[in-house]
Amino acid sequence: MKLSSFWPPRRSIDRAGAEIYRRRNLDQPWLTRQAIRLLPDVLKPSDHLLEWGAGGSTAWLGRRVGSIVSVEHDPHWHGRVQGQLEQAGLDREAVRLLSPAPVDDPARSPYVRVIDEFGDGTLNVCIIDGEHRASCALACLPKLSGGGLLVLDDGAAYLDHATASPHSRQGRGPLDADWARFGAAVSSWKLIWTSDGYSDTALWIKPGG
Repeated sequence: MKLSSFWPPRRSIDRAGAEIYRRRNLDQPWLTRQAIRLLPDVLKPSDHLLEWGAGGSTAWLGRRVGSIVSVEHDPHWHGRVQGQLEQAGLDREAVRLLSPAPVDDPARSPYVRVIDEFGDGTLNVCIIDGEHRASCALACLPKLSGGGLLVLDDGAAYLDHATASPHSRQGRGPLDADWARFGAAVSSWKLIWTSDGYSDTALWIKPGG
């Protein structure tokens, strides 16, 4: 086997640390620890939040904002998150089971088009950690209010940014034309890039707040 198939020891340690943290904190978002520490300081009880990719994050986020809509494509995870919402005293219908088809035109899918339920400038937070991330990221830009927060998990896999995480696009440019469009659209936004050496979570704040 080629040596390139092995991760350097530092990355293996980072990956193990991230996985241990997630197993010990199943009720928290699967984001970097730095992002998880930042979010309670910026989320407000009046915020309207849309999350693509439901999970342990959904109830955690729901307890910290005024309203949440979470989108999931997997029936098992959908049912599991509904139970977590009930246990937290939140509305189980806040998580939607929506199809990601057609995969060859994801911007038309019910999964992405849930964004049409929101008027321009009416969302305070968008969390992108599920399917069709480029389409979701582009779709939510006009819906965010001034000062609104956009959170993208695993950002290094899509955007060119200095990072020690594996599978990053550092020095290679955006993954494709959609991610290039997104990067250009948020180039003037405040960016907070977080990394645990295994994965990266990027947070952008829209100007105008």
